[in-house]
Amino acid sequence: MDIQKILNKLRIEQLNEMQQHTVEAILGSDGDVVILSPTGSGKTLAYLLPLIQLINGQWSMDNGQWPIALVITPGRELALQSHQVLQSMGCGIRSTACYGGRAAMEEHKVLKEVKPQIVFGTPGRLNDHLSKENISRYSIHYLVIDEFDKCLEMGFQAEMQQLIKSLPGLQRRILLSATNSDEIPGFVNMSKKGTLIDFLPEKEQTSDRVTLYEVHSAEKDKLGTLKQLLLSFGNESSIVFLNYRNAVERVSNYLKDEGFTISSFHGGLEQHQREEQLYRFSNGSANVLVATDLASRGLDIPDIQNIIHYHLPESEEGYIHRVGRTARWNATGRAFFILNSDEHIPEYVNGQWSMFNVQCSTVNVPAPPKNATLYIGKGKKDKISKGDIVGFLCKIGGLKADEIGRIDVKDRYTYVAVKREKLKQVLRQTQGEKVKGVKTIIEPVR
Repeated sequence: MDIQKILNKLRIEQLNEMQQHTVEAILGSDGDVVILSPTGSGKTLAYLLPLIQLINGQWSMDNGQWPIALVITPGRELALQSHQVLQSMGCGIRSTACYGGRAAMEEHKVLKEVKPQIVFGTPGRLNDHLSKENISRYSIHYLVIDEFDKCLEMGFQAEMQQLIKSLPGLQRRILLSATNSDEIPGFVNMSKKGTLIDFLPEKEQTSDRVTLYEVHSAEKDKLGTLKQLLLSFGNESSIVFLNYRNAVERVSNYLKDEGFTISSFHGGLEQHQREEQLYRFSNGSANVLVATDLASRGLDIPDIQNIIHYHLPESEEGYIHRVGRTARWNATGRAFFILNSDEHIPEYVNGQWSMFNVQCSTVNVPAPPKNATLYIGKGKKDKISKGDIVGFLCKIGGLKADEIGRIDVKDRYTYVAVKREKLKQVLRQTQGEKVKGVKTIIEPVR
C-alpha cells in the first residue's frame, strides 16, 4: 500500500524529519538500521511504514510461510499498542501480539488462524512460540527490537540472545531507542555497513514545549495538595506518577472517594485490567491516570496535558521518560513536582521552573470526563466490525456519528467510547436489542 495513502488514512499531513530519514534508510539500503529519537517522536510509525513495504514485496517469495518479521518489545503494552497501530494503518498486513499474562495455547490458536506476517511480542513469549514451532523460525527475515535499551535494562539479554540465535534466515535488524546506549551487544550481530539515525538532542533533557512547575505541599501527606491541583486543571488529561503499587492503590482510592474519574495502572493488575484501565484513559473516559513508572514508556497516548510527580522520579532516565508522555509530536505540556517540606527538585533536572500556587478552589466537584466506555459482548469472532457497531449505536442507541469516539473490536468483545451525557440513553435504548441479529451484553466499563 502506498505510504501517502496510509498517512491520509491516519490523517497525518506529513512525516517528521526523523521518520523521513528512517523510511529512506530502511527502504534505500539492505543493511541494519539503528534509530535514536526522543519519546513521542513517532518511532513506531517510522519503522512500520517501510517494513510493510518490504513485506509486501516479499510475501509471495516465501511460499506462504509466516511470519516474515518479529518485533521484540520490553513489555506487553508496547507489543499490543504496536499491533494496534499497524491495524489502524489499514495496509492489509496481518499481525498479532504475543505476551505473558495469558495462556500461550490461546495465542497459538490465534497464530494458526491469522497466519501473521508480523508478530509483536515480549522476548520470553516469542521464544516459547519458536521453541514449540508455533511460528516458523525459517521465514523470519526482519527483526525489530523496539526500546532495545529498555530490553537490556530489564534483563532480557539471555532471552534475546537465544531468540536471535534461533533465526537462521534473519537478513536485517532494526533497533529503536529513546536513549543512547553505550554499545549494542555482540549477540545482536549488527552489520558493519549499518545506518545510524540519531535524532537525540545533545543537551535537551526534555522538550522545550514542556513547562516545569514546583508545587509546595504544607502537609507531608500530599493528597490534599494533589486534589486541589487536579481541580485546577478542570477536565484536562493528567498522569500522576508514583513509585510503588500500593501507593497507586491508595491515591486512586482517595481520588475516587473525592469524586474524580480515574484509571489506575501498575504491574500488579491482571492483563485485562491493565488494558481496560488504559483504554478508559486514552479514549477520554477518565481524566486522570494514576500509575507507576510502568506507564512512563511504551504508551503512545496523545493529548496528555499534565504530568504530576507525586513521588520524585528515582533516576534522571525515569524523569525523562515520565515527562516524555506529554508534549508529544508538536503539542505543549506541563510537568509538576509536588514537594513537601523535606523534598526538593532533583539536581539532575535541567532547565527553569516556576512556582505554581495551588489555591483552595471554590469548585469542589471534579470535572467529569467527556466520554464513557461501553462494553459490548461481541467481537471479530462474531463477524462484528466497527461499521456494525456504529450502525447499531446510531440506529438503536439514538446516537449521532460525532457522539461516538474510539472503537476497539477485540476477538470476543468490543470497547466503544461514547459521549458521557449520552450513556444512560444508549444503555436504555439498547437493552435487550441484538447486534447483527445476535443478543449480547451491553454495559458501562467502570
